[in-house]
Amino acid sequence: MALTIEIMGGRLIDGPSKMSMSRGLGMAKKSEFLASPVLVPLQGRRRQERVRGAVKGPVAAIREDIIKATSYTSLPEKAVRFKVRALVTVRNKHREDLKETIVKQLDALTDNIGRNVVLQLISTEVDPKSKEPKRSREAALRDWSKKSNIKAERVHYTAEFTVDSDFGVPGAITVSNKHQREFFLETITIDGFACGPVHFPCNSWVQSRKHHPSERIFFNNKPYLPSETPAGLRALREKELRNLRGDGEGVRKMSDRIYDFDVYNDLGNPDKGNHLVRPTLGGKAIPYPRRCRTGRPPMDSDTKAESRVEKPTPLYVPRDEQFEESKQLTFSNGRLRAVLHTLIPAIKASISADNQDFSSFSDIDVLYKEGLLLKVGLQDEIWKNLPLLKAVSKMQESGEGQLKYDTPKILSRDKLAWLRDDEFAREAVSGINPVSIERLRVFPPKSNLDPEIYGPQESALKEEHILGHLNGLSVSQALEENKLFMIDYHDIYLPFLDRINALDGRKAYATRTLFFLTPLGTLKPIAIELSLPPAGPNSRSKRVVTPPVDATGSWIWQLAKAHVCSNDASVHQLVHHWLRTHASLEPFILAAHRQLSAMHPVFKLLDPHMRYTLEINALARQNLINGDGVIESCFTPGQYSMEISAAAYKNFWRFDKESLHADLIRRGMAVPDPSQPHGLKLLLEDYPYAEDGLLIWSAIESWVRTYVEHYYPNSSTVCNDRELQAWYSEAINVGHFDLRDADWWPKLATSDDLIWILTVLIWLASAQHAALNFGQYSFGGYVPNRPALMRRLIPEENDPEHANFLADPQKYFLLALPNVLQGTKLMAVIETLSTHSPDEEYIGERQQPSIWTGDAEMIEAFYDFSAEIREIEKEINRRNADPSLKHRCGAGVLPYELLAPTSGPGVTCRGVPNSVTI
Repeated sequence: MALTIEIMGGRLIDGPSKMSMSRGLGMAKKSEFLASPVLVPLQGRRRQERVRGAVKGPVAAIREDIIKATSYTSLPEKAVRFKVRALVTVRNKHREDLKETIVKQLDALTDNIGRNVVLQLISTEVDPKSKEPKRSREAALRDWSKKSNIKAERVHYTAEFTVDSDFGVPGAITVSNKHQREFFLETITIDGFACGPVHFPCNSWVQSRKHHPSERIFFNNKPYLPSETPAGLRALREKELRNLRGDGEGVRKMSDRIYDFDVYNDLGNPDKGNHLVRPTLGGKAIPYPRRCRTGRPPMDSDTKAESRVEKPTPLYVPRDEQFEESKQLTFSNGRLRAVLHTLIPAIKASISADNQDFSSFSDIDVLYKEGLLLKVGLQDEIWKNLPLLKAVSKMQESGEGQLKYDTPKILSRDKLAWLRDDEFAREAVSGINPVSIERLRVFPPKSNLDPEIYGPQESALKEEHILGHLNGLSVSQALEENKLFMIDYHDIYLPFLDRINALDGRKAYATRTLFFLTPLGTLKPIAIELSLPPAGPNSRSKRVVTPPVDATGSWIWQLAKAHVCSNDASVHQLVHHWLRTHASLEPFILAAHRQLSAMHPVFKLLDPHMRYTLEINALARQNLINGDGVIESCFTPGQYSMEISAAAYKNFWRFDKESLHADLIRRGMAVPDPSQPHGLKLLLEDYPYAEDGLLIWSAIESWVRTYVEHYYPNSSTVCNDRELQAWYSEAINVGHFDLRDADWWPKLATSDDLIWILTVLIWLASAQHAALNFGQYSFGGYVPNRPALMRRLIPEENDPEHANFLADPQKYFLLALPNVLQGTKLMAVIETLSTHSPDEEYIGERQQPSIWTGDAEMIEAFYDFSAEIREIEKEINRRNADPSLKHRCGAGVLPYELLAPTSGPGVTCRGVPNSVTI
C-alpha cells in the first residue's frame, strides 16, 4: 500500500531526471501490484515478496472515503457509490514546432470550457439487467491547462470516477481526446478498489476526436486467453481488433492505427523514366513476404505500381509504430551526418573526373583524420562564392568533426589486419556475416543450377589446388575429419551475372571460397573459385586462385578476396540481414496486431520484440532498397539487388530452418548431440557467433517455455485459442502468401510447437539481427576490408588491362574498388545503421518492467531471464579474454561482442536490442 500512497499523494510532476522511460510511473524496479488477488503457494511467497519490494519515499494520506469504500466485505442490499482516483501519465515532446505550440496553448484554453480529455472505466462484469458491461461515470483529466507549460518529460494528471460498490474490477478504460492535438498516453493507474491498484500500460498516441471520432480503448495489464475473457470485456476485445484491421480500403493517414498487408510494388518510380522501373516483389512471378499496406494511389505510367513518397515526407506506418522522439532525433542526426559525408564527394565528382577515385590508401586514411576535404581548385573565384561551398568550408574549419568519419574498429587495433588471410577467414565466423560459412561435405562442390542454362555443374576446383594446404592430409581425410569449410555464392550469383556485368562500372564473379581448419583451431583460406556465365562451349568461365607464391600472385589473390567480400556484402545485406530478419518478420508483426488482443499473453510476450520494425522497414523502402537507392548505388548487383533477395526467398528461405540449431545443422557446422549443453556439438569449436548465440538462444527458449507452459498446460489450449491460431494462420497464408503451400511450415498444435515458433521470432528480432547489423561500420567502414561494389574483373594474361595491372597493381586494385562517392556514401549509411539510440531497449529489459503484465509469476520469471542474460554477458567477456580462442582474442584481433547483450548509445559493435530497430 506504501507505493499507492506515494503515487496518489506525492508529487504529480517528474522531469526526466526523476523518472527514466524504462521505469513507468516512478515505481521501484521490482514492485508489483495486481488487478485482482492472487493466491501464492507457501513455497512461492519468498519469490513473491521479491516482486513486491517496498518503496521508500514521501507519503500522503489516501482519502478517507476511498478507504471506507475498499473495506466492504459483502454487498449491501442497495449498492452505494464511492469515488476512485486515476493517475494518468502523459509523456511530453522535447521539441515542438510553432504550429504544435500554438495548438497546445489553444487546447489549454479550451480545456477550461469543457473541451478536454474524458475517461470512463469499464468493469470486467456485465450488468445483469442491461446485459452491458458496467461503466463508471465519465471523468475529465484535471489541471490540463495549469500544466500545459510544464517542461518535464512526463506530466501526471488525475481524474476522479464515481462507481457503484458492486462495480467489480475495472478491466478497460476508454479515453476521448476532445482537444485538437494528439498526446502520448503512457500509463494509467486506478486506485481505490479493494483489489488494490489497477494498472493500464497504454504506450500509445491518443488522437483528437476531430480526426478519429471513436474513443480509444485500453485494457488493464491482466492477461486473458480469448476463452477466459471476462464477460464485460468480450465485445470490447473484438471491437478493438476490428479497429486495428480496418477494411482494406482507402489511403492511410499518418494518424491511423490500421495494420494490413500489401506487396512490394513501391520500390520503382516508372513515372520518372524506364531506368526506374522495378518489378513487383510478391506474387506468383516473384515470391516475397508482404509489407505494411499504405493504400497510396497507383503511378500514372503503371497502374500496378504504387506511387512513391520521397523523403522527407514520411511513409505510412500505424501511428504507434513510428519512432519515438529520442529515436527519431538519433536517426535524423545520423541522416544529417550521412548527407554531409556524401555532400563533398558529390560536389567533387560533379566538378572534376580526377576526384572520383581513391588514388592511394592514404586517401582513405584521410577520411578518419580530417574528413573529405573540399579541394576543387579554388583558383576560380566563382567556386569560392557559392553559398553551399562556403557553408561546407566553414563547417570544415570549425573543427566540429561533422565531416570526419569515425575510425572503424577493424583499423583500431591493426591498420593492416584487412590484408591478412587469417583476418579474412576470421571474419567468416566472427565478423558481420558469420552465417554463410558451411562445412564442405563433398569435394569438389557441385552446383544445383540447370546445366542447360548455366553450364556444367562441376566445380573447377581440383585436388591439386588444395592438397599442399592440408597439413599433410589427403582431401578425403580432411573431409572425414571435418577440416574443410566453404562460403559458396556460386548459385545465388551466377543467374544474375550477365545482367550485372552489363551495367556500367559493375563487375562480379560468382565465388566459392575454401577454408582449412588448422591444428591451432583457426581457419585459413586455401582456394577461391571465380565463375562467370559460359560465353560458349570452349570459353574459360571458371578460374581458381590459390594463396600466392610471388608478387603478381599476391595482388591477384588480394583482388580475388575483394571479389569474395563483395559477394559476401551483397548476400549479407540482401539475404541474411534484410530478408531473414526485417522482411520475413513483418508479416508476423502485422498479423499479431490484427489477430492478437493487447490482453493476449502471447501479444504481451512479443510486444517488445516488434518495436520500431515497421517504421524502419518503411524507411528502407523509401531510401535503401528502392530504385536508385543506397543499395542499388553502392552494391555490385545494382538494380538487380532486390531480385537477388527475392530469389533467395524462393529457393533458400525456410521458416523451419530459421532457428539457430536448425541453421547450424543445415550448414553442417554442428551435429545433434544430447550430451552437449545445448544439444549440439559444434564441428568448428572456435565459432564465436555460434558459441555466444547458443547461450542467448537457450536463455530465450527457457524464458518462452516458462511463459507458454504457464498459459498453455496442454495441447487443447493451444488448438482452441482462436486468436493464436488466427495470428499464425494469417502470418503464413497472407503475410507469406507465396510460400503458404510449402510443406515445411511448422504446425501449431502443441505447447512445444508454440515455444519453438515464439523462440524463433524473438531470436530473429533480437540476437540474429544484432549479429548481422551492429558491426556493419566496424568492419565495412574501411572500404578495402569489405568492398560492397567491385568495378574491375581480374585481368587474364591476354587481356588489354593486364599490362596496366603489372605496371601499377595498387592503382588497379583501387580502381577495382568503389569510387570515392560510392564508398563514402555507403560508409555514411552503415554508420547510421550501426548506431544505437539512447532509448534502445536491450534483451532482458522491458518498458515498465513491473507492470507490463498483471501476472506476478511471469514478472518474476522475466527477472530470472534478465539475470541469466547478465550472466551470459559475463561469460562472453570471459571468452573474449581467453587466448586459446584465436578467432576472438590475440594481437590486433577484435573481440567478438556483437552478441554481448548491452551497449551504450552510438556505434559500439555490441548490444542486442529486443527488436529490429534500425
